[in-house]
Amino acid sequence: MPARMKFICDTERCIDCMGCVTACKNEHETPWGVNRRRVVTIGDGAPGEHYMSVACMHCTNAPCMAVCPVDCFYHTADGVVLHDKDLCIGCGYCSLACPFGAPQFPSTGAFNHRGKMDKCTFCNGGPQPDASEAEFQQYGRNRIAEGKLPLCAEMCGTKALLGGDANIIAQIYKQRVDTRGYGPELWGWDIAYNPQGAPPAKAAAPMNGAADANGKPPANGHGAENGAPAPARGLPDTRGPDGVIHDNSSRGQGPRTNQLPDSFQNNPRQLPT
Repeated sequence: MPARMKFICDTERCIDCMGCVTACKNEHETPWGVNRRRVVTIGDGAPGEHYMSVACMHCTNAPCMAVCPVDCFYHTADGVVLHDKDLCIGCGYCSLACPFGAPQFPSTGAFNHRGKMDKCTFCNGGPQPDASEAEFQQYGRNRIAEGKLPLCAEMCGTKALLGGDANIIAQIYKQRVDTRGYGPELWGWDIAYNPQGAPPAKAAAPMNGAADANGKPPANGHGAENGAPAPARGLPDTRGPDGVIHDNSSRGQGPRTNQLPDSFQNNPRQLPT
């Protein structure tokens, strides 16, 4: 089965260095006003500010492909979304449909004439013969035909930008998330698509010898029912805004374990993530 090529940007690693943007523009020699990749700021100036490198995400059900009146878009065998500039009429529908702002139009013509659309090709060229001069002039370098990954991902100094087979890069990102201490609940269908539909958390037993709501002390002296295991040491429980106490020994709630003093950060089980 062919691979499905995708991008993932790890916002915990991206430092807004613009290395991916520069590498892309230099490799493909894109025209003035066209940036196939850009870095956006999430929560600018607020605590927890993050950066994300954004380009064409090569959607499986691409909206640009659905709205193009001349059907210039197509999928390769690896799932990369490419387009034929010889068919493009510059209508701009793809630019309106794309949620990532991937389609770009050169601003060299008079009166803001759009011209042929340009976008990220996953360094996979276009419909012309691989590594031909015609392909480079219209679409840039074809690194996939050379057995290489997109240059933006290869040049990322912090390896925040991952590009390649969707299953492989998803596993890499999942491993990073688990190592950071978010817990398994951050990964999965419910978190991505139905966070509000998840069942409510159950109230945990009082922690570390505290009395329960009726003033009764715990049976075994450290916050657990008789016969039930006590919460793991070194990972303090937290009380959520709804008043529910969360046991952080197995859930992705509360402080990240690699930010607790004298705990995970001083004894990492893997390289920094």
